[in-house]
Amino acid sequence: MGFKHKKEKAKKRFYRNNEQIRVPNVRVIDEDGTQVGILSTLEALSLAREKDLDLVEISPLSNPPVCKIMDFDKFRYQLVKREKQAKKKQHVVHVKEIRLSPNIEAHDFEFKVKQARKFIGEGNKVKLNMRFRGRLITHTELGVEVLDRFSEAVSDIAEVDGKPSMEGRRNMVMVLVKK
Repeated sequence: MGFKHKKEKAKKRFYRNNEQIRVPNVRVIDEDGTQVGILSTLEALSLAREKDLDLVEISPLSNPPVCKIMDFDKFRYQLVKREKQAKKKQHVVHVKEIRLSPNIEAHDFEFKVKQARKFIGEGNKVKLNMRFRGRLITHTELGVEVLDRFSEAVSDIAEVDGKPSMEGRRNMVMVLVKK
């Protein structure tokens, strides 16, 4: 299901090689990068075989297609390696949600601030969700006060990404991002 073999990963972009190249003429580049010129596919293939290497189609859309003489297995290995390096440097930002209420107690508030600091420290965004239950919906200003107090408590490491806004009838939302 989620597991892919290394060779399958390199096949995201398909490179034709050797007998798979079906065009009559190709522009050939030598293994050291010098341009040999336009040759028939058979001549280019025999030139690659003399050097015990493969003929790989690098740019199939150009006229004539560009082929390079190289070791195809080594080329595929380097592609997989480059993809892994790019994936390793990638960082996914998650949005963590913290629910609050307008009449939150002091200890609960401090605990939620501590959790938000932890999430922001990990590089995630924090979505504060103020829930108004029952008659508290008539006092949205209390929710705004709690959210402002929350943003001040984490102001040294985070900043507000937009002012608090109503989401639906009973939820007020504010997003905090790392400075």
